[in-house]
Amino acid sequence: MSRVNWKGPYIKKNLFKNTFSKNSIKEIKSYSRESIITPSFIGLNFSIYNGKSFLKFKITDEMIGHKFGEFSPTRKKFTFKKKKNK
Repeated sequence: MSRVNWKGPYIKKNLFKNTFSKNSIKEIKSYSRESIITPSFIGLNFSIYNGKSFLKFKITDEMIGHKFGEFSPTRKKFTFKKKKNK
């Protein structure tokens, strides 16, 4: 049984404080990748820290129930370096 079923979803307290003042805040910055997205966040802009920089995204209906960390990847895609022609 997962944690959410018996303990409830984890949401950082400061995220709820910022959502109640929707009109004054254009973007909410957070380091909390483990918080779950709730229906009260729909339409808000969030910046989530991925370890190097803040990634911006807007919350939509499809994101409800997922965690913020799923939308801010921490690793780069691997690409091969091109060789110089001599």
